[in-house]
Formats: sequence, structure tokens, C-alpha cells
Amino acid sequence: MKAAVVTAYGTAPRYLEFPDPQPSNEHEIVVDVLAVGLHPRVRMQADGSHYTSAGTSLPLVPGIDGVGRDAGGRLWYFMTLNGRYGSMAERAVIDTRHSVVLPAHTDPLTMAATLNCVIASWLALTQRITMQPGQNVLVLGATGGTGSMAVQVARQHGANQVAAVGRDPGRLAALPGATATARISDSETIARIGSAIDIVLDFVWGDPAAEVMAALVAGRADPTRPLIWINLGEMAGPRATLPAGALRSTRLQIIGSGQGSLTGATMTAEIPAVAAAIAHGTYTVEPHPVPLHDIERAWSLPVDSSRRIVISRL
Repeated sequence: MKAAVVTAYGTAPRYLEFPDPQPSNEHEIVVDVLAVGLHPRVRMQADGSHYTSAGTSLPLVPGIDGVGRDAGGRLWYFMTLNGRYGSMAERAVIDTRHSVVLPAHTDPLTMAATLNCVIASWLALTQRITMQPGQNVLVLGATGGTGSMAVQVARQHGANQVAAVGRDPGRLAALPGATATARISDSETIARIGSAIDIVLDFVWGDPAAEVMAALVAGRADPTRPLIWINLGEMAGPRATLPAGALRSTRLQIIGSGQGSLTGATMTAEIPAVAAAIAHGTYTVEPHPVPLHDIERAWSLPVDSSRRIVISRL
């Protein structure tokens, strides 16, 4: 079959022949892949920088999820989180225990573009913690595609206020659902809104996370009020030098949400509800479809937080 193939870390995948994946047990089936989102996590998988990359041999096919059609015509949303066989290929083997049948009228492009963006914060707020209605949320990295969607997810899950923190003031001002905004460098504004924050959804990490954490803690009128910091990404870097005073001076809890801290079964259990919300129009990310044979061009396209590149075979 043809696939997007990574032959060396740090180089774009190429459109090459790759061995067909083979089912290994009764729970696995082969699907024709229709649409695959080019998520930030996929780029990290392809350049070897993701924390799950250790031990994965090359060549590999990138892609962590997608929409495919089985031999009977059913549409599936599936995840491919392990090994060399990702989803950016003509065909994929899926585990039906960790995949979900989609309604026949589902638009594969929209589903591939949107579901990954939604489920990151959805799982953080429902499985890593249980957010209570009326709590206040701050999204760090809110001008990115997944971060901007997190603002909407938090509101849909009952957040009273959602503060959006990012670098682009124009995109911050245009975010639907944000009740307050601040640039990452605006520690004074972050401190002012910090007294009311209960949960931080952090897609950035690195130095910006440390700076925002210090500003939030400095602004808390009641240091005994719990503050849960959930890391979901590392767009600013994999390491952060955290202020020791922030850890000791307030009831700060730092956790992560991602592959490993969430099991495949846990993630799969939430997919039907997320897919239903997308089908209903509650969440939508506009897809930018690019054919599989144009994978090198897709890799070179600029990242646009308002759209998601989708590798398509439709």
C-alpha cells in the first residue's frame, strides 16, 4: 500500500510503499483510511520528540487517529497510538474494542479535524479530574487550535468563567466563550484574574508555564483555595523551571493528561459522546484537506489555529 513514511527523524514523511498492516487477533479489522488529522502530536511523533517515541523503530507511518471505512461500509473513528503503523496510509488495522462506529451521515473530514482537538480537554476535565459546575478555568495556549477548543469545552462542561491566555491579542479577542483574556507576558492581568481560577489547562509548558504559574499564585487572595494545573502539551518546550514558592505558598496540584496517564479504554469510552457533540455541531474545526500523495506539501504548510490540515483520500 501507499503511505506517508518517516525514514529519518527531522525530515518530512514521503509518499512511499509500505507493507500492508495485518490483523493479529479477532478484535482487529482492516479499514480503508478516509481522513487523518495532522495534529501537533503527530508532528512530534514524526520527528521523534514525543515522550512515547522511545523504542519506536524507523521507518514508521505517522498518524494517531482517523476515520476509516470497513469492508461492510461502516465508518469508524479509530486511534493508532502505538508502533510503526500509524493512520496516514491507504489502509490501517484498527482494534474494534478501542474504536467507535460513526453514523453513516458523518463527514469524515470534519470528524478527523475536530475530535482530537475536543477530546484533549474533555478527557482532562472528566477523567483526570471531575470539574464541578461553576468552577473557573484558565486555558494557557488558548490561541492554538486545541487550546481555543478547550475554551469551548470548559464552558460546555459548566465553567463559570474561562480565562484565555496566549500570545496573539487578535485571536484572543476573537475567542468564543472567553470571559477574560491576557497575553502570556502580561503578568499583571494574569495576577488579577488569578484569584478566581480553580483549574489551569496548559498546552504550552516551558518557561511561559512557569511565568504564568508565578503570576497566578501571586494574585490569589486566598492561598488555601485549591488550584489544579493540568499539563496537556509542550508547545513552548518539554521542561519548565517551576518557582518553589508557588508550590509551597498555595494549594497547587500539578498533574498531566495524555497517553499513559489515560488508558486506551478510558479514552475510547468518551469518544461516542464527543463524536455526537461534533455531529450535532457543538464543536467544529474547519478541515483543510490535502491528498495523501501530497504529504510533503502538507508538512510544509503553515499552522493555522482556525483550521486543521487533514490528510484525505476522499
